[in-house]
Amino acid sequence: MRALVCRAWGPIDDLRVEEVAPPAPGPGQVLIDVRATGVNYADALMVAGQYQTKPAFPFSPGLETAGVVARCGEGVARYAPGDRVMALLAHGGFAEQAVAEAREAFAIPARMPFDEAGAFPVAYISSHVALRWQGRLEAGETLLVLGAAGGVGLTAVEIGKAMGARVIAAASTAEKLAVAGERGADALVDYASENLTDRVMALTGGKGADVCLDPVGGDLFDAALSSLGWGGRILLIGFVGGVPKIPANRLLVKHRAALGSSLRYFRWHAPDKLRRSVEELIDWYEAGRLRPYVTHRLPLARAVEAIRLLTDRRAHGKIVVVPDPAGG
Repeated sequence: MRALVCRAWGPIDDLRVEEVAPPAPGPGQVLIDVRATGVNYADALMVAGQYQTKPAFPFSPGLETAGVVARCGEGVARYAPGDRVMALLAHGGFAEQAVAEAREAFAIPARMPFDEAGAFPVAYISSHVALRWQGRLEAGETLLVLGAAGGVGLTAVEIGKAMGARVIAAASTAEKLAVAGERGADALVDYASENLTDRVMALTGGKGADVCLDPVGGDLFDAALSSLGWGGRILLIGFVGGVPKIPANRLLVKHRAALGSSLRYFRWHAPDKLRRSVEELIDWYEAGRLRPYVTHRLPLARAVEAIRLLTDRRAHGKIVVVPDPAGG
């Protein structure tokens, strides 16, 4: 089969599409004929050797995928060959076939196309577990979303609305904010031209936001923390803008909390909650409340370009790599 292969830590430009031996499913695993794989910022981190886990060489990046079950490993009763599934992966999504743990594969709704399914698991589940289980977002609260047109940020806008929150979407351009507005954001903040803290305080009548979902970090973290009201919770789910320092005194005086939320570890430590998150997300999708926003569909031969589009911040929504553009 063809796969995008990493043979040493380094930049994504060192990756090559090669012919490799297909993987085989072990006990409790499924082999998937890949139809679409979502691109994530973590793919570049993994290739550079800067991710939380470091696979043995050679390996293919790709942390989520969607396709058709080709074969089931020993002990798998949940799925059968021919089933349409989307899955979280340890790695290996940028290939024509990938192996997933059966417990981390989920049936694709009948009306969901493969490109949407390939873009669904990481972004939507990351946002849901952060907001539902860590942030404990409640109906009627105000949710501030940074990077609101990115893969995770845009899903947080939709999920916040589905949970009954008032959503303030923050992004760096008018174009990105327009996308967040189309997905239901109640108010928009351009933090490239507006003071984030002042604007959020004005929009909330001086009360501040109840929850902030932050996939950006960096300099924005300080302004976002100041945007929280009493009892506010800021959820750290990524650091594309750099890793911030957290001043503990500013948490104490306003009864605030700074909480990390990592899907990679959550799925290991709370699999029951993970499955409940997926069930709720699928219910919302089938009710028309979630609309995955896929902006680019590139063939496997252009997988490096697909990752670069994301790391250079030249795309919003989700990007997917499609091994066979004619494969549906």
